[in-house]
Amino acid sequence: MSQRYLITSALPYINGVKHIGNLIGSMLPADVYARYLRQEGHEVLFICGTDEHGAPAELAAQDANEPVAEYCQKMFEVQKKCYEGFCISFDYFGRTSAPSNHKLSADIFDSLYERGFIEEKCISQYYSPVDGRFLPDRYVEGTCPHCGFEKARGDQCDGCGRLLDPEELIRPYSVLSKSYDIFLKQTQHYFLNLPKLEDSITEWVDTQNGWSDIVRGVAQKWIKDGLQARCITRDLNWGIELPEKYQKGDTRKVFYVWFDAPNGYISITQDWAAGERAKWERWWKPEKFDDVFYVQFMAKDNLPFHTVFWPAMLIGAGMDVKKPDDIKGMSWLTYEKGKFSTSQKRGVFLDEALSFFPADYWRYYLLANCPEANDSDFTFESFAATVNKDLIGVLGNFVNRTFTVFRKSFNSEIPHMVEDKELQEKCERVLCEISELLASRKFRQATQKLRALWVLGNEYITEKTPWVAQPSSGPAIAQCLNLMRVFAIASAPFIPQVAQRIAALLNISWEEICEAPIAGCFSNAMLAEGSVLPHDTDTVLFNKIEDDVVDALTQQYSGNNAAQ
Repeated sequence: MSQRYLITSALPYINGVKHIGNLIGSMLPADVYARYLRQEGHEVLFICGTDEHGAPAELAAQDANEPVAEYCQKMFEVQKKCYEGFCISFDYFGRTSAPSNHKLSADIFDSLYERGFIEEKCISQYYSPVDGRFLPDRYVEGTCPHCGFEKARGDQCDGCGRLLDPEELIRPYSVLSKSYDIFLKQTQHYFLNLPKLEDSITEWVDTQNGWSDIVRGVAQKWIKDGLQARCITRDLNWGIELPEKYQKGDTRKVFYVWFDAPNGYISITQDWAAGERAKWERWWKPEKFDDVFYVQFMAKDNLPFHTVFWPAMLIGAGMDVKKPDDIKGMSWLTYEKGKFSTSQKRGVFLDEALSFFPADYWRYYLLANCPEANDSDFTFESFAATVNKDLIGVLGNFVNRTFTVFRKSFNSEIPHMVEDKELQEKCERVLCEISELLASRKFRQATQKLRALWVLGNEYITEKTPWVAQPSSGPAIAQCLNLMRVFAIASAPFIPQVAQRIAALLNISWEEICEAPIAGCFSNAMLAEGSVLPHDTDTVLFNKIEDDVVDALTQQYSGNNAAQ
């Protein structure tokens, strides 16, 4: 039975354009993996979409002075365009606000309630008479009791990073009206009884042998610290409303965003299937997915919800659906030793990034510095150094050297090629290593091996000196052109736009590149002797990032909020 691969990337939150840390934290490595598997001939379904509910969506819409539904629609289109600009090859990019997720989340809650895993509690929550509503944690700000930061949120202080409860804040006020006239008031909410599910979720976690130590450690720590009943409803105007039979009191309850958001992986697949039940069930239902390997990609702060909280929901609800075989948990990309922040507009954001440099510059740099085992730090200086040294100095240099000689000495006609066993063995060894590393989802190491492959090309052309008229010049240039074909195939998952340009230089279709497995590609489908390649196509793949550009961007983004 052939293997099929279901890939989901953490759903980006709707409150603004995401930053490059979000990109490398989930979507970019997931895309590289999906592209690699497609080259290997596997059937792949790569699903993602915007996470659209919760307090931050309402607050972002308020800041934009727009109705929240209109704001979310606009930001969905903006984000979708950004990911397309970075060549993220989703099979479907959907929304958690779609009707399919409303139904699915309500069904899961209903089943949890009937099976005894939902409990009702009265809790104290700030109420604002001026706003005429209860204030969820993000709607309350005040002074942090630990560090004195004056704009600490009700869930976390951005000054010291500590998690908070709203009632801990000093001089709390409403984010909506800025009024200090708020007070604690009793309100009824629904809780997921995680302690009642602890044995089941512990047993499930213990059977996940494919998880990395980091992912397993996060899940086991959550369990070891003792699972607590978690409130899964909120007093918000925007969200998936609880079914009518569960609504009580004067305020309409909606689901907590972490209750409905992960259900989006399934509901977005349903939307991809456009109502064809058998089409989406083929990926999610147990009688259909024996051959499906499911990998989730996300940053490490999302791991508890994906290793414990969402599986507990599904187990408690009796939802017999596909659960992840592996979870690729990424560390963080920091910005000049500090955290990126969408809400604080700190860091380089995707729309801005594409206005500075092409997508493949960013893709290659981020993958070469992929924060897998540890956090990585971004600076424009290191970005420029990587692009100039690797993309320009190695790959770009080889392509330009090859075509300069090819066009000048051979009039763009492919000469006869002589077999070079030593070169083939060196290349095939590295190609196998790249393939194996991508298969095991080790992206930083795979990118290092890709660069090593490019280095082999430069070493070969330097050794053979085909620009010197000699009998071996023709076969050497033919080998260099074949190496370009190899480089396009191996580079396609990493830097697809550049790989496509190389394919065009060689008059090879992009489809042929995308259908060629990396391992073994050196000797497959060699270029035909005597073929004439385009003579006037630009062979400069990259432009150097000059020091003055680095200095200007570093100054623009130094220390303060970066967006302006």
